[in-house]
Amino acid sequence: MNKKLSWLSKICFGIGAFGKDAVYAIVGTYLMMYLTDYRSVAPAFVGGLFMVARIWDAFNDPFMGMVVDNTRTKWGKFRPWIMIGTILNAIVLVLLFLDNGIEGKSYLVWCSVFYLLWGMTYTIMDIPYWSLVPALTDDENERSQISAIPRIFASCAWLVINSFGLILVSTLGGGNDVRGFSILAIIIAVVYIFASLVTCLTCREQVITPKAEKTSVKGMINVLFKNDQVKVILGIALFFNVAYQLSNSFALYYFKYVAERTYASEGNGVLYPIYAGMAGFAQMASMAILPMLSAKIGKKLSFFCASFFPVLGFALLWIFGYIIPTNIIAVGVCSAIINAGIGFMLVFITIILSEVVDYGEYTLGTRNESILFSMQTFVVKFAGAFSGFVSGIGLTAIGYVANQQQTPGAENGMRIIMFLIPAILSGLCFLIYIKGYKLTPEFYSKMRSELAARRKES
Repeated sequence: MNKKLSWLSKICFGIGAFGKDAVYAIVGTYLMMYLTDYRSVAPAFVGGLFMVARIWDAFNDPFMGMVVDNTRTKWGKFRPWIMIGTILNAIVLVLLFLDNGIEGKSYLVWCSVFYLLWGMTYTIMDIPYWSLVPALTDDENERSQISAIPRIFASCAWLVINSFGLILVSTLGGGNDVRGFSILAIIIAVVYIFASLVTCLTCREQVITPKAEKTSVKGMINVLFKNDQVKVILGIALFFNVAYQLSNSFALYYFKYVAERTYASEGNGVLYPIYAGMAGFAQMASMAILPMLSAKIGKKLSFFCASFFPVLGFALLWIFGYIIPTNIIAVGVCSAIINAGIGFMLVFITIILSEVVDYGEYTLGTRNESILFSMQTFVVKFAGAFSGFVSGIGLTAIGYVANQQQTPGAENGMRIIMFLIPAILSGLCFLIYIKGYKLTPEFYSKMRSELAARRKES
């Protein structure tokens, strides 16, 4: 057993998540608008670029995991790659938003190259960062805290960038928003490097297994397919991320075209900011209380809450959409319920992945943190590409017309995509968990004891 981590180390680990998610937030929230509205790139080109880049990243990630797992340095496997990835990704971020004066086809080449490089360099940092979780401690309660704290910092980064991003762009640019985005990207890049440096200087690997042969491509495939719990966590993560990203991408459409635009006399344009703002606070709060909740009511019941809070919240928001569609309190309460479950699930996925790493060591004799955690990055990116594809096809299928009053059929279609599909997928997460996940507290405790004995002998 390793020594307990100090709270300073836990907080410093979380600071790294603030930096990397601030970077992801500016790209995820604003890049499409930046390219279409400020750099005059055709939306169809942007959509195609995003799809190709995300699919490429998704299939590239497991190989980065293999590279990290094969790393042997006196600073450990993970911290060197965290800093290398951070510096490279920060440079690419600045170039992606650079006010360079290039236009036309030359700019299409520029943004394509640097968007592809942005995804690849982000992977270099992201995979080893999350792979540190099972290497920092093998204590179950400690891991719950370590998994929750960076998620809280990450949610805080998204809240800051989403709430104040355009204000900062306008202020920094002094009337030139392209320059404003460029300066904001530089500021975020500096914060990013500082945050990763804090993590790398204060968080060291403690769960270390004896040196083993380096993992080959065949070995990587063996790790992914012979660990029977991998497919369980992949199913949970895939259904959750598609549900999460699909509802997020449709929220703005729902509030603009169904809740407020349909009832124009009541609508005042604040419903989406209320929904998004409450989402951030609810996720941070639920992440903070999950370790205590899980200790009190047990992991299984806590996972039930993570799966079915969104189902309840979506159902209530659908009903309220007919009765009191523009009621701010109703929207805020529903958002809080939905995103409390989402916050729980974000932490649970990290915890379960850490346990699956231990299980892989227990059953296969090898500890492959980065290969297994690369699957989390793979699923997030694949889900993003898939939900983006479904959103585009769905809007066309339901007869959506931009900036127009929608038909009743289009409105119902938006409700189905925004509420029904994510609710079903969220419920399926719990079904997969109870049917397939076998690392119960009793089994996991026994497994940890045996692993500790093996490490001591070695």
